[in-house]
Amino acid sequence: MSDDLKNYDEIIPYLRKKKRAPHLLLGNGFSVAYDHKIFSYNALHGFIEGLDDELLSKLFGIVKTKNFELVMQQLDNFCELIEAFGTDKTLLDKVQQASTSLKSSLISAVESLHPEHVFKVADEESELCSRFLSDYIYSGGQVFSTNYDILLYWVLMRNQVENCIDGFGRDREDDEEDFSTDPEFSELRWGKHKEEQNIHYLHGALPIFDTGIDIVKEEYSASGYLLENIEKRLQKAEYPIFVASGNGEEKLNHILHNRYLTHCYEALSSIEGSLVTFGFNFGPYDHHIIDAINVAAKQGKRVGNKLFSIYIGVYSDEDRKHIEKISPLFKCKVNMFDAKTANVWR
Repeated sequence: MSDDLKNYDEIIPYLRKKKRAPHLLLGNGFSVAYDHKIFSYNALHGFIEGLDDELLSKLFGIVKTKNFELVMQQLDNFCELIEAFGTDKTLLDKVQQASTSLKSSLISAVESLHPEHVFKVADEESELCSRFLSDYIYSGGQVFSTNYDILLYWVLMRNQVENCIDGFGRDREDDEEDFSTDPEFSELRWGKHKEEQNIHYLHGALPIFDTGIDIVKEEYSASGYLLENIEKRLQKAEYPIFVASGNGEEKLNHILHNRYLTHCYEALSSIEGSLVTFGFNFGPYDHHIIDAINVAAKQGKRVGNKLFSIYIGVYSDEDRKHIEKISPLFKCKVNMFDAKTANVWR
């Protein structure tokens, strides 16, 4: 890769000097950098193959890809064709069932391949990642993630990073004026601290569930680790908030039909200063993210009231060429840096 790429260590000091708040956008590369064996599409595909689901195996064989989003997109397109031609509803039901099965299998794959609990992440790795994230939080920035796993959540909680606020909190459920009994609190609900929120899961995540009334976050308890408690919900057919399929427009439609996801997306659309991305490749299904960035870049009547620039981490010459090709899509200045110099985990 060319030597003229920026080094990650140059970015934060430069932005501080310019008095620009740095924000962070994490993609799947954040998790892959931790362990490429369990967080890549190949690993997820291998898990699905192990389920011995004949229909899903056929689907991946026909499309000849290990990319879940592409297969889901093909299924969605097929559903539209069936409806357009008025074909037998039985076929439509089968295709929709296959799509639902694939999404459910993807959730199970992420959950099953995940490290068992937070202490499986080495202290040195967790602490280094914590310092990486803290640069943004302590500088008044916000952290956005499109990942479904709980690595980000684990690192922030385990290292007790100050001022990281994901918007969840507990409500008193008893009579606050009755001092005869111990206070009773709700499970972790989203909304109480949303105005100060600076940690955003743009596509949802394993611990975040929509009960139909509240958005709640699963947590550790005396009865089990976080993943064990998530598994209990899955066994009861409760599924996490999870934007996993469709093109950018369809993902945005899913986002706008959930109040938690909408809030996170609007937060990205209103950032000021500069955005740094790590492990996010701005692929063909990510145009809704580019749209949000462009809204932030064009917002405000005053010159200082907008997103000025984006710093995109690239791993290879192929990545770099891709970003150079799509850079005209952005309404702010595009910079690139060598992602390998970020040393997020080790």
